[in-house]
Amino acid sequence: MSASRPPLAVMTAAFTGVQVGLSIVASRVAVDDLGPTVLALFRYSIGAAMILPLAVHLGWRRIPLRDLWVIAALGIGQFGILVALLNLAVMHISAGLGSLIFATMPVQTVLISALLGRQALTLRRLAGAALTTLGVAAALSDRLIGEAGGAGLWIGIAAALASAFTGAVCSVLYRPYLTRYPTVQVSGLAMGASVLFLAMLSPFDGPPIGWDALDAAPWGIVAFIGILSGVGYITWLYSLREMVATEVTLFLALAPITASALGALLLGETLGLGLFAGLALVILGMRLALSQASSSPSSSSR
Repeated sequence: MSASRPPLAVMTAAFTGVQVGLSIVASRVAVDDLGPTVLALFRYSIGAAMILPLAVHLGWRRIPLRDLWVIAALGIGQFGILVALLNLAVMHISAGLGSLIFATMPVQTVLISALLGRQALTLRRLAGAALTTLGVAAALSDRLIGEAGGAGLWIGIAAALASAFTGAVCSVLYRPYLTRYPTVQVSGLAMGASVLFLAMLSPFDGPPIGWDALDAAPWGIVAFIGILSGVGYITWLYSLREMVATEVTLFLALAPITASALGALLLGETLGLGLFAGLALVILGMRLALSQASSSPSSSSR
């Protein structure tokens, strides 16, 4: 690895990928009681409540309104629009297919980064990102067998692709603001903006949540997911500050693999041989993409 890629940033990017997978498994316990959007609302409310006081304690910097709006929009995109599109996708396609399509985010990040002039498009980067997507496909292969078609199939596919596209665009656009302002402050503001968006969106995501449902919700799990999300978002943005987005998003391929392994361990789900083949492909893809010499002018442009 290049000396310009801090080892801590690599570790935090890997932690974020594993954290997303752990959150997926934990969310399965609470989502039936609250629904996906309301769960996201409580989850990110807890995360924002944890991050914002920490940002104030570490030193709050004044952010001009023009930058504040962009940071808020990125937060809404990362947590609000992305979540809403994923919810729409899994209404029409299986969670396995949705996860696989969302795993195209590294490939989309490579293409968007090149299109915006942030990083040169190279065959090595593109091949590495494609291999991580193939690894996710292998890991989820047992869940993709027998995927049904139907009138809403293309709606689901389009929504999942749009969700991954939203995440890729946000990942590429974050870095200028992370170099100007403290990472924890940007994290708190972006997550706080997403909470306001989700609060407006939640009444339209199925029937209103009543107090009986709130009482029945597993709040220990919700709190755990919220705290994990807060920590994970800080580590995600730290990695985006120190590394290029095309590298950081590769580690999201660890999320479905982590979720599959933990689902088998904790929830009794089937663990197929494809998981191990998928993990090998993901590692190979990461190694291929991360071995790109980041010291060259074209690849260090961030």
